[in-house]
Amino acid sequence: MLIGKPYFRSTVMNSMDTAMDQYIISASSDARDLAPLAMCIHELLNRLPVTARSRDKPGVRLEEGRVIDRAYTGPVLEAVLAGNVTKRVRPQSGPYKGIPVVVAPIRDDEGSVIAAIGIVDVTGIFDLVDFMEQASAIRKEVCGEDPCPLPTESPAAKR
Repeated sequence: MLIGKPYFRSTVMNSMDTAMDQYIISASSDARDLAPLAMCIHELLNRLPVTARSRDKPGVRLEEGRVIDRAYTGPVLEAVLAGNVTKRVRPQSGPYKGIPVVVAPIRDDEGSVIAAIGIVDVTGIFDLVDFMEQASAIRKEVCGEDPCPLPTESPAAKR
């Protein structure tokens, strides 16, 4: 796969005279162009939702092993395209409103953004501070105190 040249799908011959398909992603790639790469990422991430679009055209949204939208754009994809930076946020609108996502730019050889790909961020679902507070509250509820078990209740104290 090549990045940054005008899109075309072609068959080229390699040094052993066998045909090879070639896909090129550009700023004008459409949903059909982005779908194979997005599906690959979707499968690699155990079918987490994936979105992708080029700078100039809407793209794809994948969930549960299939493309569910072939004209997709979203607020975070658009922000990444405008700013050429990776974003880790909880969108304020769209189908992933309130759900942590990570969206990264695809850049050409000069560093200009030509497309963006996003995923639901499972690492962002759990806020570490909130998790620790909840764990502490659970230990207090179960043991009556925190830390749990108390030093006198540890297996070593019972020997």
